[in-house]
Amino acid sequence: MAENRLPHLFSGTELQTVFDAVPDSLFLIDPETSQIVWCNTVAHTELGYEAEEILGHSVLSLQKDVTGLPAWHLIADEIRKASPYVFVGRHRHRDGHEISVEVHTSTFELNGKTWFLSSARNVTLRRQLEEEWLARDSHVLFALNEASDGLWDWKVQSGEVFFSPSLKRMLGYGPHELSPTLESWSSNVHAEDHPRVLHLLDQHLRGLRERYEAQYRLRNRNGHYLWVNDRGRVCERDAHGKATRVVGMVQNITDQKALEQHLMQQASYDSLTGLRNRRESELAMDNLISTCQRLGVPLGVCLFDLDHFKHINDVHGHLTGDQVLIRVAEQVAGAIRSSDRLFRWGGEEFLLLCPGTDADQLRTLTQKLCDGVATMDWSTVPGVSGVTASFGVAIMPDHGTQPGDLLLAADTALYQSKAAGRNRVMVQPVERTAIS
Repeated sequence: MAENRLPHLFSGTELQTVFDAVPDSLFLIDPETSQIVWCNTVAHTELGYEAEEILGHSVLSLQKDVTGLPAWHLIADEIRKASPYVFVGRHRHRDGHEISVEVHTSTFELNGKTWFLSSARNVTLRRQLEEEWLARDSHVLFALNEASDGLWDWKVQSGEVFFSPSLKRMLGYGPHELSPTLESWSSNVHAEDHPRVLHLLDQHLRGLRERYEAQYRLRNRNGHYLWVNDRGRVCERDAHGKATRVVGMVQNITDQKALEQHLMQQASYDSLTGLRNRRESELAMDNLISTCQRLGVPLGVCLFDLDHFKHINDVHGHLTGDQVLIRVAEQVAGAIRSSDRLFRWGGEEFLLLCPGTDADQLRTLTQKLCDGVATMDWSTVPGVSGVTASFGVAIMPDHGTQPGDLLLAADTALYQSKAAGRNRVMVQPVERTAIS
């Protein structure tokens, strides 16, 4: 009589105890004959057999979905090619009823012989729950469809996609429009988002992500883009574990995105002039310093403010002062290069960053800006006859390579410009170490 023990190559009571603690059935199988040569305790008790009885069986006598040795040899070849091999089938219980199982089989070599090790999980309860779910499927789909902006159901092998009526409605299509294909969706994903979205979907299909979720822009029938939050999950796989059906839900988040962008605008931009604010200038300056150092080019830094601006506010009021700030910001922004960055530093003071600009070029540019402000037409602003500005400039690396050093040098030059009579450009002299 056969004994339920490991072959001598695998002997050991401690190892047997470990295997018996595994909640799934474990079978050691001879690939040539499909004979079961060992199993753990769960394997034989779940099928209603004693330990010594199960060893007289093979895959062919226990697995209802594998019939005949030729069929087993075909499956064995697939297991050798794609280990672990996943198979969903039915085990025969001793009393005749079926047990739904999901079997994962891997191969290994030991002392010149190939073995199959199969782990079989009882999924009977899970299948029952799935059947109950399918029985209520139409009611659930109706409830979900009404509670969301849209549902989709993708049959992966055929490429057919069901788009719910509410999803079509969200995109501006009638109930009988929008071809039920994957192309109908993918061709309308914004070009900038397309690679990222397909990458996330592919990772989920390959089991690298628990679920698919992406926020992206989706074109509607009128050619406008909506922001959507798209979530989905594989709900069916074939015997090899390959995804065959994926379902998901699309939510229109355009209003939410608009609010986020508005809040970001408020956090990053000056509400009066529309220029980037001081917080943004700090981030930009760090990035520009790193970029210019890497490229080996200078960075021009200029601080300027409006002369006698307090007098304008005191005499003509803050509304007039606001108009002056707006007009000057527009004047300077229109006279600089697209690569230059202009910020409202605070009050009547502005910061200008000019990558790739040396000292001579920066003097020329800032003098042009200074002259442009001084010659502006103020006829439309009551009480204001003219406005001037004072400029202080510094250059990286001449005045330093740290934001603090460059700003200090530009601010010192600005102070010198004020002291010298205003309405002019000053450069902080560069201290040179004497050579003996």
